[in-house]
Amino acid sequence: MKIIDLTPEYESTFLLCLKDWTAEQEMQAGRQRKRAWYAMMKDKGLRVKLALNDDGQAIGMIQYLPVAYARVEGKDLYFIQCIWVHGYDEGMGNMQGYGAGTMLLQAAENDAKALGAKGMVAWGLIYPHWMPAAWYEKHGYIEANRLPYDKLVWKPFIGDAEAPRWLRPRKTPDPIPGKVVVTAFITHWCPGLSKMSDAQRAAAEFGDRVIFREIDTSDPSVLHEWGIESALYIDDECINAGLTDYPPPSYEDIKQRIQHHLERIR
Repeated sequence: MKIIDLTPEYESTFLLCLKDWTAEQEMQAGRQRKRAWYAMMKDKGLRVKLALNDDGQAIGMIQYLPVAYARVEGKDLYFIQCIWVHGYDEGMGNMQGYGAGTMLLQAAENDAKALGAKGMVAWGLIYPHWMPAAWYEKHGYIEANRLPYDKLVWKPFIGDAEAPRWLRPRKTPDPIPGKVVVTAFITHWCPGLSKMSDAQRAAAEFGDRVIFREIDTSDPSVLHEWGIESALYIDDECINAGLTDYPPPSYEDIKQRIQHHLERIR
């Protein structure tokens, strides 16, 4: 096993989160959005490393970037958006448990130190669903801040490093009199976070009584304006907070919630 920087040969695999065997329509659409995001961010400090097995297959990935471009308040730090070792049953099968994640994390930390970072920051879920915070804590990370479902953890490299904090919501979507507004905050660093078709389809069921709008938080200025990276709102009510709020609401659940809001304005 070896760790490499992302090369064009493996770009398609990276953009699909190692799920390059899938023909899933939304995942493929997410790949195209992530491609544009990657093109924009790679010149702003985004770093990507891959773990390759002896056959040259990409079995793991890590992506990290300066904290100024993340949903975190901090200084002179790098933020790990995602670390993932192939764990799907399909494709090459489960590659977890062989140390690829540890190797990727160490390589990213060494790189961040060389770039002058004072520490590395990551987020992880409190419950053991995906990318658990406990895994980082086993590798020397400590809690800096938490939300109901996930922790912000970090590893300072030097003594004067300042602890990061979650970027908190700064405002909520404005109402429109006589209408219900469904607002999807979408970022494109993760194909999974680009999946808002159920919300858009549910909103369309009600015709012009319901307005659907999408806010792209891949732009750091938009992210920091709202303090929201990925979420689904109906009027000013947040009904899903992206990857950290699992499982997401179903199409039928979204429809029912929209109907409830419509009944309130009759």
